[in-house]
Amino acid sequence: MFARLGAVVFVAVAITTAAIEMTRKEEEPVPPATVRPGGAGPDPLREELHRCALLGEAGGRDPGCLTAWARNRARFLAPTPGTSSSQEAH
Repeated sequence: MFARLGAVVFVAVAITTAAIEMTRKEEEPVPPATVRPGGAGPDPLREELHRCALLGEAGGRDPGCLTAWARNRARFLAPTPGTSSSQEAH
């Protein structure tokens, strides 16, 4: 008896939730503000990486994407200015 009552309550809650979701207005997402340091223009490497991300699996075969990923790795792994091997030893 309690199992049937529980099932009826569960179905009633599910139907109510579905009805509320269907009547709810769709809110447009607010695009995140993009802040570029120093007011710099668009970064072509960043745009190329975004294009490659949109390609998905095909990006692994795209020569432009392979080049962009190599440049990004080099930029990311490059030592910061003022860093030398003598400073890293300390």
